[in-house]
This record gives sequence, C-alpha cells and structure tokens, in this order.
Amino acid sequence: MAKKKAKAKILIIDDDRSIRRTLKEILEYESYRVDEAVNGIEGMVKIKTNPYDVVFCDIKMPKMDGMEVLDNAMKIKPDIPIIMISGHGTMETAVNAVKKGAFDFIAKPPDLNRLLITVRNALDKSDLITETKVLRRKVSKVRDIVGDSPAIGRIKETIERVAPTDARILITGENGTGKELVARWIHEKSKRAKEPFIEVNCAAIPSELIESELFGHEKGAFTSAHKQRIGKFEQANGGTLFLDEIGDMSLSAQAKVLRALQENRITRVGGDKDIQVDVRILSATNKDLMEEVEDNKFRLDLFHRLNVIPIHVPSLNDRRADIPLLAKQFIKDICNDYSMRPKPITEEALDGLKQLHWSGNVRELRNVTERLIILSREQITKEDVMAYVRPSKQANTSNLYDDYKKLQEFKDFTEKAFLEYKLRKNNWNISKTAEEIDIQRSHLYNKIDKYKLKKPVTT
Repeated sequence: MAKKKAKAKILIIDDDRSIRRTLKEILEYESYRVDEAVNGIEGMVKIKTNPYDVVFCDIKMPKMDGMEVLDNAMKIKPDIPIIMISGHGTMETAVNAVKKGAFDFIAKPPDLNRLLITVRNALDKSDLITETKVLRRKVSKVRDIVGDSPAIGRIKETIERVAPTDARILITGENGTGKELVARWIHEKSKRAKEPFIEVNCAAIPSELIESELFGHEKGAFTSAHKQRIGKFEQANGGTLFLDEIGDMSLSAQAKVLRALQENRITRVGGDKDIQVDVRILSATNKDLMEEVEDNKFRLDLFHRLNVIPIHVPSLNDRRADIPLLAKQFIKDICNDYSMRPKPITEEALDGLKQLHWSGNVRELRNVTERLIILSREQITKEDVMAYVRPSKQANTSNLYDDYKKLQEFKDFTEKAFLEYKLRKNNWNISKTAEEIDIQRSHLYNKIDKYKLKKPVTT
C-alpha cells in the first residue's frame, strides 16, 4: 500500500486581515494546513523556522514589503514556491516578481479556480524538486560536508587547494568520521571528476584475493579463475582509485601497489604483460600507519608514497559544535528519502545530542537521527533523545546513579570518564594532560594503568 502523504503546509503573509481570512478558509476547505503572518518581518521568521510547501505574500505591506520578503526568502530557502498577491498589481510588477524568483503572481481579489490551480502547480514543482534532489543524491552518493568548526573549515580549504592537482592524499580518522566523503569531494572537484571514482575496501577483501581485486587476473590464473577479470586499477584508469582501510592490506599486495605507483604500470595475476594506467590514488585508514610500520605490518616506502598530502578527519566528539547542523541536515535528507515533511527538532534535543559520547561518529549520529524521526511524534524532543538514543547510563542520570551502590565505585567511574575525555582532547599527550588536570605524570600513568585506558587506534 502506498504511503499516505501529509497535506501541504501553506503560509499566508498579508497585513489585510480579511484577505488572510478568505485565503485561509479556501485553502483549509481543500484540507491544506495554513499559517498566517501579519507583516513581512513575522513572515520571514516563520519561513526561517518552519517547513512550508507554498507561501502567499502580499506586495504592499508595512515594515517589510513583499518584494523584500521574496528577496530574503530566495536566499535562505530558494526552493519554496512563493506566490505574490496584490490589489495594485501591474504587468510590470508581476514580471519583476517572477524575475526575482516568485512562482506566480495573482491579483486581488483572487479568482478561486486560478488560486487552487496555482497552488497545485506550485506543489507539483516542489515535489519535483524534492524528488530530483533525492535521485541526484542516490546516484552521486556525494553529500555535503556539513560543519562550521575550525577543523572542518580546514578540511574544506585543503580540498579546494589539492583537488585540482594529482597529489596522492592519505585521509585518516576514526571509523564513521566521513573519510570516504572527503575522498569523493576531492574527486568531484578534480580535473578527473568526469572519469570513474573506484572504491576498494581493503579490510573487506580476503588477503588472498586483494591482488586479483586490485590488478585483475587472467583466465586460469588460479582454480576459480574461469575468465579474465579487469581489476580496480584498470577500472579507475583516467579517474580516481580510493583505497579505503589501506592499513589492512597485506604486505605482498603493498609491494605491488608500490610498483604501480612508481611506474604507473600493473600486471594482472597470472599474466606477464605490463598494462599502463593513469590513476590518482586516494587512501584512508583508521590506524596509525607509523605504528604499523614499526610493527612491520606496513611498508615505510609505501607510506611515504601515499602520504604526500595528509588530511585528518576529527571525531564527532572533537567537533560537538557541528552536531546540531549535522542532525538538521540528516533530518532533511532522511525525511526526503521517506517522502515526508522534515520533522522539527527542539533546541533542548539538539543540546542533548551534543552531550552524548559518539563512539560511531557521524555514521552513528545519522543512524540515531533516523531512529528519532521514526519513533518521535510531531517533533523530536529532549525526552525522545533520552528515551530512544541511548536509554542507558549516558542518557538517563537516574539510572546511572542506581547502577552504582557504593560511593567509591561511582567515583572510579567518573574519574575514568574524566581522564579518558582529557586524554582524547589532548591527543593522548601525557605531559599536556597531566599539566592541565594538575597531577604528576607518574600519577597519570598509574591512573591509565589502573583503568586500563588505551589510546584509540587513529592517526
């Protein structure tokens, strides 16, 4: 059974009470949901804070006239169809309004049939824009890099600088931080954007198959090689090859990747013919590759080849200020995917999300947002966050207190959490952390040992 679509929400901005009442009665009779604003300033506040499908806006109003409202609305929500209405309209006024982005112009008093047809056409356009955005996002898989934090600003700036070059880039960060998204944006802004973007998850492919996956194989090269296979390097020829989780690649495959980077040539498994390739390499890992080098698990020469330009993607816990922006964007995207109106979220709920520890980073936040959209009612509240995000120690302090019967156990829990946060904040710099929390380094080492704290496997 098809999902029933909610009736459209319409805003009427007009200083004439009788016009507002007339339009509202007509539209509500057609089962549309209607809001009113008595002037342009109030109208802009409502446009900024509510998701409307159509806006009716009078031209002649005190404080802020309709053309100013149109200009401002087009800047912040360019996809909303705005229908201008006026009792003093001329052809010139109508043309100017449409040039500025208005969907249509209707003279007062409005003709009932024309009014309703215009609303339906505006809603059809709005639905088409939404569907197009969803399809584009599904096809391209390239979502915006959302965030205003300094760390995200530096990443965006670096992408702008390095994308047009062919420099190899090593992207580091915890799982779920968005390393693949950074790689895709580098490709999108590069001169290779129209060529293939090929991704290989090195951690998901068994070590005995990784060479065949990367370089291809000839028919009969091994028992199950029933036909020739073209590898990822050849598939990406002219474009970009993204080696995700490269820290999990076997040493034998690393040696062949190194040769491919040095000579721009590959050889298929079971073959003896050199094949010329023109591929830009982007790689990513959640491991500290220098530690892997010291443990003889990663080649130092390959590390230097890959790490021409390093980009580190911070954990979500290290950029909490971006959580409200990310949550709102996820609400918009997920609701579009579900063909539903974006669900409002309260500031208290956003603050609640900012207080949580995000071990799964941005990926976890997106999954949590989807859960909140499905399980909450008219809007997402702080109570929903407490009930559905993590109904455990972190989300419910009363349960937290109940979980510890003795004062010392609770003190140990809070001390461990405090030390873990400070160490992460200072990138596990022991001296800096000890100085910040005003204890001796030896004392901090003892605490780390006591609570079995370990540095996360990141770079």
